[in-house]
Amino acid sequence: MVKKQTATFLGGQLGLSTIKDHAYAYSGQIGTENTQSLTDMLSFTTGDYYLVGEWTVCGAVNISGDSDTGGIDQFYLSYNGITIQSLKTDTQHEDSPTLYTVPILIPPRTDVVCQGVSSLNTNSWLISQTIIGRIYNA
Repeated sequence: MVKKQTATFLGGQLGLSTIKDHAYAYSGQIGTENTQSLTDMLSFTTGDYYLVGEWTVCGAVNISGDSDTGGIDQFYLSYNGITIQSLKTDTQHEDSPTLYTVPILIPPRTDVVCQGVSSLNTNSWLISQTIIGRIYNA
């Protein structure tokens, strides 16, 4: 049986929150000046359950509203220190994806780390990652 917890949204954080049979992790928006090298944006260990869900990465968005330029951002999803998936977003060109959502399955008792790195260097441009899904008894 999955341990039932009640969670209140507290904003972006590194960890995974669960509500009954659902789980979510939101990094919150992180300024690109803080992601000049590979940066942990989400980091948690699953319990005695597996998670079926989606991993979403969002490339750099300019909070000042002036988005006529952009950057290239890279994102990595790792299980137990092994990179499972890597994605690149490009907000410089109109013909490139600025976000991705991919299906994932996270096994029980797995160390999960989602990292990001950006080509931009300013807190006016923000990147983010999320994991959402349903948890099942192992």
